[in-house]
Amino acid sequence: MALKVLTANRLSDGIAVWLGADGSWQETIDEAFVARHEAALTGLQDAEKVAAFDIQVVDVTLVDVEERDGHLYPLRLRERIRATGPTVRLDLGKQAETLADDAAAIAA
Repeated sequence: MALKVLTANRLSDGIAVWLGADGSWQETIDEAFVARHEAALTGLQDAEKVAAFDIQVVDVTLVDVEERDGHLYPLRLRERIRATGPTVRLDLGKQAETLADDAAAIAA
């Protein structure tokens, strides 16, 4: 079974979010609850049905992921873009935060 996470878009600002282990919507994919076996997948599928009626998020979807170097990596390009931000400018979106963190680490 492929690893799966549950993703959606938050209605208040459109940001891509992922369902965390505590049932709250997280802004980074690495904070997502990962279904690693059938029982966990069933739990995510149930959460997907409940979230469909939730007024906090829309476009609730199960996503296949794999772990790479301690981080979650979506297998579909669409989900990779949602996880990192716009593809046209690296100084915008979530990838800008990563660049800033990397620059700070190099400077230190």
